[in-house]
Amino acid sequence: MVKSDSMELISIEDFQKIEIRLAKVLSTERVEGSEKLLKLRVSLGDEERTLMAGIAKHYSPEELVGKKILMLANLKPRKIFGVESQGMVLALSDGESLSLIVPDKDMKEGVKAS
Repeated sequence: MVKSDSMELISIEDFQKIEIRLAKVLSTERVEGSEKLLKLRVSLGDEERTLMAGIAKHYSPEELVGKKILMLANLKPRKIFGVESQGMVLALSDGESLSLIVPDKDMKEGVKAS
């Protein structure tokens, strides 16, 4: 197994604590005073949440509405620009480009990743 110097290994027990779920973006808006942040309202099927995501340089609010994305659902809420973010959007980045992680098949919002 190859491990980079910056990669910290975790146990299977640590990984089992992580809850990644599919969310559908209901609405999104730019955050006043920030060039990077978008405020997303998402559905997890049985509940709605607000997420703050630093993706505004890569996605416009309009192109996200209706998109299904993966999110870290059991992250402790945190206030960002005065708004409580109730999870984290998952994305890939190579330092220049950013791509949201999306399912390749239509799945019901709220399903858990395994």
